[in-house]
Amino acid sequence: MAEPPRRDALTASGDGDGRDGLVATLTGFARTLRAAGVPADHERTQNMLRAAAHLDVTDRRAVYWAGRLTMCAGPDDLPRYDRCFAAYFGGERARPGRPAPPTITVVRHTLAPDATGDGDAGGDEAPAATASAVEVLRHRDVARMTAAELAEIHRMLALVRAPREPRRTRRLTPSHRGRLDPRRTMRETLRRGGEVARLSRRSRRVRPRRVVLLVDVSGSMAPYADTLLRLAHALVRREPRATEVFSVGTRLTRVTAELRHRDPATAMREVSAAIPDWSGGTRLGDELKRFLDRGSGARGAIVVIASDGWERGDPSLLGLQMARLSRLAHRVVWVNPHKGQEGYQPLTGGMRAALPHVGAFVAGHSLAAFEELAERLSHA
Repeated sequence: MAEPPRRDALTASGDGDGRDGLVATLTGFARTLRAAGVPADHERTQNMLRAAAHLDVTDRRAVYWAGRLTMCAGPDDLPRYDRCFAAYFGGERARPGRPAPPTITVVRHTLAPDATGDGDAGGDEAPAATASAVEVLRHRDVARMTAAELAEIHRMLALVRAPREPRRTRRLTPSHRGRLDPRRTMRETLRRGGEVARLSRRSRRVRPRRVVLLVDVSGSMAPYADTLLRLAHALVRREPRATEVFSVGTRLTRVTAELRHRDPATAMREVSAAIPDWSGGTRLGDELKRFLDRGSGARGAIVVIASDGWERGDPSLLGLQMARLSRLAHRVVWVNPHKGQEGYQPLTGGMRAALPHVGAFVAGHSLAAFEELAERLSHA
C-alpha cells in the first residue's frame, strides 16, 4: 500500500477564507484528479467535502486518507491519486504503491451502411474505426477546437511537467566533492583535539534556472492567449520561486501572483481581472523596453516571448530591444502559434526584426507544441 505524503510535502488545506476556501480547494483538487483519469465525479467530491467537515483540515494525513477513501474507485486509481495529491498540495511526488497501467482513451465511430442498401441487414455489428482521441487533440490547433475539446486540453495542461535547466549559483554548500573548505576543516580538527580526521569540502549550490514569460494578449492572439496563460500557470505551480509571467499588449502587467493559485480556473479569473488590455493592440517594442528598464530579472534567465509578431509600433525599436534582451538573457525563446501552420513564413515586421536575436523559434498552437516548449526549459 502506498504511503501518504510526508507532512512537509504539502501545505495546510485549511488556509483560506473558511468554508468557501476549503470548498474551492477541494473541488479544484477533484478537477485535477479527473484530468489524471481518477473518476472523481460530483458524488465522490461531495463525499470528500462531507468527510472534510468532520476533520481538522490542517492535518494533512487526515485529508490525504479522506480523499483516498472517497475519490478512488479501485487499485488502479491509487498511484494517480498519490501523484495528484502531492503535485496539487505541495509540488512534490508521492511514492506510488505500484506503477499504473497506461491509459488510452479510444473513440469508436460506427460506419454507417452505404446508401445503396447493400449492407448486411442480419444484425451483424458494423465495422468500427478506432483512434486515440487524446493523440488527436495533442496535435490539433487550439483555435479550431470546440469548447469541450479546449476544456480537455486545459485539464491536460495543468498536469504538464516542466523540469528546469539547473544552474550553479555563487553560493557554496557542504559537499563530498569540490574545493577544500579550510574553515570547516579547521573547526573539525579543533573539535578532535588537533587531529585531522578528514578534509571538508564545498561546491556551488545548484538551483533551477529562472524562466520569464511574456504573453501577448492582443486581439490577434485572442484564440491562444488563454491557453498560453494556462501553460504559464502550470510552470508557476511547478517552480513558483523561479518563474515570472507578464502580459504584454498596450501595457506591461505582472500576473505571477495571480497564477500562484492552486486551482487553474480561479487563477485565470484573477488574471483576467488584473489585465487591463485584453484583446487590444500590440506595442511589443515599447513594452519590452519597459520590461528591461524596470530590471525585471531577465539577466541569466530563459525568456519566453509568446506572440505572433504583429507590431503596431516601430519594428526597429523591437529589434533594438531584442538585441538588448539577447545580451542579458541566458536564452531567448519565441513562441508563435502561426508557426505550426503549413507554409508559414515570418513576414510581419515584428517577427523579421526579432528573429535575428532569438535562440529558438517554436510553434505554440497545440498541446504537443506546449509540451515541446516545456521540454526546452529543461536543457540548454
